[in-house]
Amino acid sequence: MTRVATTLLLLGTAALLAPGQAGAQRSQMENPSARELIEQLQPGGTRGIRIPGQQPPSAPAVPATPAAQRTTTAPPGTAAASIMLRFATGSATLTPEAERSLDELGRALASPDLAPYRFRIEGHTDTVGSPESNQALSERRAFAVRDYLTSRHGVSAARLESIGLGESQPLVATPDESAEARNRRVQIINLGS
Repeated sequence: MTRVATTLLLLGTAALLAPGQAGAQRSQMENPSARELIEQLQPGGTRGIRIPGQQPPSAPAVPATPAAQRTTTAPPGTAAASIMLRFATGSATLTPEAERSLDELGRALASPDLAPYRFRIEGHTDTVGSPESNQALSERRAFAVRDYLTSRHGVSAARLESIGLGESQPLVATPDESAEARNRRVQIINLGS
């Protein structure tokens, strides 16, 4: 089994997506800890929740990240993380590798540091298949992640909303019918309290 599917990508870890690296491979042992996820998902400084069209007066300008090095499609300044999960083709059933990847996230979301916040779980797909089927699949996968976090880690369902975005917001631009592992992800966005 490949390690690509169990890769957790965090905002700011551009080295993982360096050009020429096949699918940003990391082993399960290298996945970020709950503490690292907490740091990425806590609002504050330039990573906090941003009101569209406004930037806090004290916040320094955030340098643009080249598209080839982005790890989320969240708006600049938004606390977010992208998680690469392995699902069977066309399925929303979490594999054991996907569950292990979600365990650190579950511990982070259940922590006192993130307890005051709500989160959106966004399902994303690559461009293989029709846009309609990808939309439906992304919705089912986002809900499966939400369900796992609530049932296994006790995260309140009221703190989590799930949404599918299909192939509409690719991390890596590709033509139609392109199997790109980095686009098959679940993105977590901090929505504030």
